[in-house]
Amino acid sequence: MIRVLFVCLGNICRSPMAEAVFRDKVMKENLTDKIEVDSGGLGDWHVGHPPHQGTREVLDREKVSYEGMAARKVDEKDLEDFDYIIAMDDQNIEGLSNLGNKGNHNVTIAKLMDFIEQPKEKNVPDPYFTGNFDYTYDLVSEGCTQLLNHIKQKHSLS
Repeated sequence: MIRVLFVCLGNICRSPMAEAVFRDKVMKENLTDKIEVDSGGLGDWHVGHPPHQGTREVLDREKVSYEGMAARKVDEKDLEDFDYIIAMDDQNIEGLSNLGNKGNHNVTIAKLMDFIEQPKEKNVPDPYFTGNFDYTYDLVSEGCTQLLNHIKQKHSLS
């Protein structure tokens, strides 16, 4: 099982959006028996809360399920348990590096935009502050498509 964790600051906007979008793409490609998806935040302000209303509105419009999702905090064990830890921006990468990485040396830690050949943005802007959930969705959707293509190719999944 390939395990993918999406990470942002509070786990209510970008990372749950990426989790929902990526899970939807995995399901549509019939890979749910090969790829597991989760998300988490570096902060604990929103632990237990559902995704932000703006995230839910975009996902509802796009008919992408977020059922059962609740914010959680990323911890050091996640660095051992996941194969891919996908951050939304440079600040998230820095936060992850502060957790350490003593266990899994095979984990891939990268930003979602790293999987796009010519990304519009280096980082996924946080709609919690920008208010632009549609733009975030566009970036996340493209990034998730390219990440899934990368994983399928690297692990010979079809």
